[in-house]
Amino acid sequence: MLSPVLCKIPSRAYRSLHAIAIALLLVIAAPAQSPTELKPGFNLFTKQQDIQLGKEAAAEVRKKSTIVNDPVLTAYVNEVGKRLAASREAKESGFPFTFEVVADPAINAFALPGGPMFINTGLLKAVDNEAQLAGVMGHEMSHVILRHGTNQASKANLIQIPLALAGQLTDSDTLMGELTQLGIGLGADSVLLKFSRTDESQADLMGSHLMAEGGYDPVQMARFFKKLNSTSAGALEFLADHPNPENRSRAIREEAARLPHQGYGYQTGEFQKMKQAATAIHEPPKPKQD
Repeated sequence: MLSPVLCKIPSRAYRSLHAIAIALLLVIAAPAQSPTELKPGFNLFTKQQDIQLGKEAAAEVRKKSTIVNDPVLTAYVNEVGKRLAASREAKESGFPFTFEVVADPAINAFALPGGPMFINTGLLKAVDNEAQLAGVMGHEMSHVILRHGTNQASKANLIQIPLALAGQLTDSDTLMGELTQLGIGLGADSVLLKFSRTDESQADLMGSHLMAEGGYDPVQMARFFKKLNSTSAGALEFLADHPNPENRSRAIREEAARLPHQGYGYQTGEFQKMKQAATAIHEPPKPKQD
């Protein structure tokens, strides 16, 4: 027998309530959206050529930059980096990641094809916590995993790149030397380090995956980018190298919500020690542009 309350509800209203109840049950029962699947795009280079190119380019970076050999900073960035490199996507890439600190006040970091990564002391000073540093490093590592540098080089010169790669197999010249002859070097406008907005968005999303697996809260990457977007000139170099669409932080947060739920909060315990060491580093002034 129906209760007196239900008897008073018109049949149309009852059907509406029934439909709403079913809809709510479907929403509750619906599976959570899966993390975004990201794969490398078109590429004329082999993975081994990515590694070779990265080693040669890293040697050039070391000649032109002031590498910091402070044991505290070196150990710190390597510990954070190796934790990110232990993630599934990083391991499956097969790239041998390395991490070095550069004495440079610019808030920046970059990774070369194949795995060499350089982290500026300016970035170490700017991050508010370890997870934010892991976010930037994870973002740069993702460019390597997704092979964005050699993908850009492949698209930039579809005709001559295959000839250069084939010639390098029989020539004593370096791969970097072959590409430099085609105008693909390590200058400010090098396609190896200039990525599209799609590339940057992909690196954000994969970077959040690497962070989460390492025990770092991916939302901290969004917070750091938001901080830089509202900061003064010190962040301009990073934002110039990493286009910052308005929805960037939101996209990272949405991706974080798709990741398997887990507790975050991993810390090496050396963050403050790193900060003190970074503050003590003398950063040479930037050479004047002619």
